[in-house]
Amino acid sequence: MRAFIFPGQGSQAVGMGKALAEASPVAREVFQEVDEALGQHLYRLMVEGPADELTLTENAQPAIMANAIATLRVLEKEGGVRLSEKADFVAGHSLGEYTALCAADAIDVPTTARLLKLRGRAMQAAVPVGEGAMAALLGADLEKAKTIAGAAVDAILAEGGEELVCTVANDNDPSQVVISGHRAAIEKAVALAKDLGAKRAVLLPVSAPFHCPLMQPAADAMDAALAEATIRAPLVPVYANVEAAPVADPGAIRALLVAQVTGMVRWRESVLAMQDAGVTQCVEFGGKVLGPMVKRIAPDVDAVSVVTMDDIEGLLAKL
Repeated sequence: MRAFIFPGQGSQAVGMGKALAEASPVAREVFQEVDEALGQHLYRLMVEGPADELTLTENAQPAIMANAIATLRVLEKEGGVRLSEKADFVAGHSLGEYTALCAADAIDVPTTARLLKLRGRAMQAAVPVGEGAMAALLGADLEKAKTIAGAAVDAILAEGGEELVCTVANDNDPSQVVISGHRAAIEKAVALAKDLGAKRAVLLPVSAPFHCPLMQPAADAMDAALAEATIRAPLVPVYANVEAAPVADPGAIRALLVAQVTGMVRWRESVLAMQDAGVTQCVEFGGKVLGPMVKRIAPDVDAVSVVTMDDIEGLLAKL
């Protein structure tokens, strides 16, 4: 059994999609479709930068989706592959869940692009710049990360400060967990991390504290937008981030996408659940981020990352 998986924010880079578009009219069609849906030259930004503009959440999210869907479409249309015949499940990390739903034909490309543009803007606007932060705890598992986050909040309270948000945002793999919340609490957690068993703690260069309760205004915005969006049953079930379980009902998909804005990305558990369901291969489209995570989570699962035309041809030979 096989899962097609799709990366999240942080996998963007200037030049993304350029070689694929030059080699394939199918890829060019996807990028043009996204540009038209958004009314902006997103593909030009992807190819030419500047990097700081591409990294803006409202640009990075639809760009990462477009790149991954273009890669998949080349495989499908030029390789004669049908997702429903070659994949048993789809899954994505954070914004990648939208890409997964698009890949499985639950949401069309223009709608996905517009939802991600809105999602990026809403997440950025939810917390004033400088008030929130995120940090990666390396060499820490989920329980250790929860302990560190709780200790940071307790320490601030003990110092006479107010209760701040500091919570686990992404359970990525057994050795990397990301925390999110108020900047003062995250900085306190970073300071305490090594003493509480983490190998290292690193503040992340992000513009907002994603996947924590501070994102509630963004969740409200997505609730309204998703209520208006057409969502169909996917061709294959999608493993939802917040439940680490497969879902195919459009109403449930909507509710889980809203919950995902403030909820924890349970990626490690999702991979283990897919393995338990019989998945022996995960194929990542448009990035080389999730493949290595899969290998750390489930060493017996074959993980393939597909970015270039050579990667696509190599995958075709194996499918």
